[in-house]
Amino acid sequence: MRVDLFDFELPNERIALRPARPRDAARLLFVPGGGDFADKGVLDLPDLLEPGDVLVFNDTRVIPAQLEGYRGEARIGATLHKRIDLRRWQAFVRNAKRLKTGDLIEFAAGVSAVAEQGHADGSWTLAFAGDEPVEVLLDRAGQVPLPPYIAGKRAIDEQDKSDYQTMFAAKDGAVAAPTAALHFTPRLMEALTSRGIGHETLTLHVGAGTFLPVKADDTEDHQMHAEWGVITAETADRLNAVRARGNRIVAVGTTSLRLLESAADDSRVIHPFEGDTAIFITPGYRFKGIDALVTNFHLPKSTLFMLVSALMGLERMQAAYAHAIAQEYRFYSYGDSSLLLPDRSSGFAAPKLGQDIALLGG
Repeated sequence: MRVDLFDFELPNERIALRPARPRDAARLLFVPGGGDFADKGVLDLPDLLEPGDVLVFNDTRVIPAQLEGYRGEARIGATLHKRIDLRRWQAFVRNAKRLKTGDLIEFAAGVSAVAEQGHADGSWTLAFAGDEPVEVLLDRAGQVPLPPYIAGKRAIDEQDKSDYQTMFAAKDGAVAAPTAALHFTPRLMEALTSRGIGHETLTLHVGAGTFLPVKADDTEDHQMHAEWGVITAETADRLNAVRARGNRIVAVGTTSLRLLESAADDSRVIHPFEGDTAIFITPGYRFKGIDALVTNFHLPKSTLFMLVSALMGLERMQAAYAHAIAQEYRFYSYGDSSLLLPDRSSGFAAPKLGQDIALLGG
């Protein structure tokens, strides 16, 4: 499919630079499969779901994966993407043309790494020096890697260290937050529980590839970067039981959705999963692992806008986003929320305009 089909005009002022306070004060746009949209708030979510439905959260925790340093006198920026082993990470490097194999990059606070190998996608394998765990080095020298559309407009500060973590964050490894879950608070979770709505967690360590724009003209030419995730056998069994009793699996965020889809088979059974996934979902894809999605508003021509268009249909999402812009919803990582609820009769597949899925591992 042509990438420009997913373009739309987004005024810069619609990109949120800070989250709502309190978190659950954010707005929520309800987008059913047909009919009118409804302007709601995140705190209305319990009433938009049914008792017995289950929300699935990503429990990854964002690490301070943004590093600034020097190779000699050349300034180098590195955003870690994916762990390779205990001391090596794949990283996207700013000013990478100044690097060659074997160069030593000196970051802040005495942290250094060797540029071991450059890759075709522009990333590098960095091997961190010393005996201290890399996590300790990152805590000392790194910063929270806010998305470029935010970090380019203001400095990262102490508040971001808490703002850019969800209440479910438990397992270190993400470079970007599963931002749909940023809206959830103990107050909201209590209301959901009182309504009889359950929740489960999985882990997908979101990589820096989520920040990268789609540069190809056609979706077939876009390469997704692999991310590591896990769904336990116990979690898979409980999720399959949700479907068996006639309730819905509601992914909270595109990260949860992508891992669930990677773990589900054509019979819509979710299996245990541990490994890499580079699933790329565009219109025509038939969803197997989820029945609804809670998600923020995404950027033009992004893989995430392609994903929501696959779930609801491109024209439906274009109309929803036009409504959101006109009603001054806040977009992107720190922005407002939406609940996408496709018609059950649709088989959870958008109108077939094409399909492009890539899986690595699992």
